[in-house]
Amino acid sequence: MNDSLTLSVEVCFDLICPWCLIGKRHLDTAIARLASERPDIAVNVAWRSCPLIPSTPPAGMPYREFYVARLGSPEAVKARQAQVCAAAQEAGLTLALDRIETFPSTLLAHRLVRFAREQAGAQAASDLIGNLLMRYFIHAQNIGDPQVLGQALQACGIPAPGPAGAPVLAELDWLPPLRDAEAPPLPAGHGVPHFVFNGKLSVSGARPPAALLQVMYQALARTAA
Repeated sequence: MNDSLTLSVEVCFDLICPWCLIGKRHLDTAIARLASERPDIAVNVAWRSCPLIPSTPPAGMPYREFYVARLGSPEAVKARQAQVCAAAQEAGLTLALDRIETFPSTLLAHRLVRFAREQAGAQAASDLIGNLLMRYFIHAQNIGDPQVLGQALQACGIPAPGPAGAPVLAELDWLPPLRDAEAPPLPAGHGVPHFVFNGKLSVSGARPPAALLQVMYQALARTAA
């Protein structure tokens, strides 16, 4: 297969960002549309960990207090949450922001994603990312909690090393470290999700499926040229 029939997609993401959940849903939809229109094109997606606030304590912080301090007031938090919830609804998602209690550290979760990718491949890592995003934003679970992470690993059918059982999953001390350069540097002024198509075109934000599909075709055309 020549390069013109292969589309690579790199996605910089963090699990504390609701736009990454929305962006993943839109990306999955766009890829499905591309597969329907052009079944001859192979799509390879690589998820790149980009922890936004790595200094978050391992136990996390109170969710509401964190966002009030970050955005300046309860009113600002309410407005921002209304914006993201409306965007999520358009993607068929109902966020549980009002039920989330802990703003988590995502470093352990990103290490788990790296483990999944190295042990079971890119699709397993993608499945785990989707599972963790849903647990946090839809089910209001603390994805900084090793027990929750262990449950996500099991739900995705990814075996942990050693004998099966809760003690192994509970500690997670066997996880590989997170590389310093897990994700390429984001362009100035850009956040996550950030998509790079065939290393040629990039977009940031939770773009609608139609917009992502358009960029996919543009990247394929540039590669062919």
